[in-house]
Amino acid sequence: MAGRQVLRGLLLLWLIGIALRLPILAVPPVIPALRDDFGMSGTEIGILSGLPMVMFAAAALAGSLLVARLGALSTAVVAMLLVAAASALRAVAPDVTALFVATAVTGAGVAVTQPAAAALVRRWAPQRIGLATGLYTNGLLVGEILPVALFPILIVATGGWRGSFLAWAVPVAAIAMAVFLFAPRDREHRDGPPASRVWWPDWRDPEIWRVGLVFAGSNTMYFGVNAFLPGYLAGTGRDDLISPSLTALNSGQLPASFLLIALAGRLERRAWPFVATGLLGVASIAGIVLTASGWTVAFAGLAGFAAGAAFVLGLTLPPLLSAPEDVARMSAAVFTVSYSVGVVCTVLGGMAWDLGGTAAFAFLPVAAAALPMLLLAPAIRFRRQAAMA
Repeated sequence: MAGRQVLRGLLLLWLIGIALRLPILAVPPVIPALRDDFGMSGTEIGILSGLPMVMFAAAALAGSLLVARLGALSTAVVAMLLVAAASALRAVAPDVTALFVATAVTGAGVAVTQPAAAALVRRWAPQRIGLATGLYTNGLLVGEILPVALFPILIVATGGWRGSFLAWAVPVAAIAMAVFLFAPRDREHRDGPPASRVWWPDWRDPEIWRVGLVFAGSNTMYFGVNAFLPGYLAGTGRDDLISPSLTALNSGQLPASFLLIALAGRLERRAWPFVATGLLGVASIAGIVLTASGWTVAFAGLAGFAAGAAFVLGLTLPPLLSAPEDVARMSAAVFTVSYSVGVVCTVLGGMAWDLGGTAAFAFLPVAAAALPMLLLAPAIRFRRQAAMA
């Protein structure tokens, strides 16, 4: 019976991952249509694209609060329903302001769900945290790929961008209801507020900052390379490489998640995988800015692999390092630190681009964000939770 509960929990974690990315990645394919319909400027497009990451940082602590008050399961279900509703409201947005508000609420719902999902990893698979995190992350990656891969079909079937936003809200709501109906609820997995109702992170704990800065490397690599790679290739006259490079970047994350699922038990509580992925990330970024050829596509794929591997590894840390009742608040703190660093580094990258006159300079802050993976990961106390138990 316990084995069935664990398997059910693993499947639901994978579905939650999908739900948290479908409405976010539904935006990039329809940006040309949004620009035409609303007459959006480049700045407005930039705000729309950056809003989710800003909300991931701004609303993560609200997720910790709700987990402490409602429990992880209830928080995840309610937040995913909010994501579905806000995504659907984008379909009827009358102007750019309404579109921004609905997108911000969508991002906030995702931000609230993420600490709850980390707590569910710890609750539903306490002996298989690496495997559970790998499956959850694989779901996130599948959720990133589906809106792009299915866009040509969906846009025709739904009649335009408004219909596509509405269509992607449906599976998110369905997954929320599936989690509510089928979540493990035996005595070991019952939902409810944790034993401790403390939700505010202990910002004096250096481990939060170490883990947050290490995790920031994966976020900054992924979002930064996505943001600046098209401009870099366009500036070198290789517009033809933009699509294959972005495809390689995003697809490269999938084999990383599969590899870490297979090797989860061997990689948990070790510093060297973070150091290795950090080195690979810095090397791949260097390869991108030193080439403008087919090699750029290959280096973009390696950057995606490094970012995906670092993301899976980083997500395992709060459940591994925290007592069960503290997973949500440590996760919220880590998300706040990491996504804030990601936003700052992306802005600094844009400034470096303007100052240097070429998009190659934009990658400097992105590469710098990977340095904590090399310098701070060895200082993380990987056995801390085991000692606390």
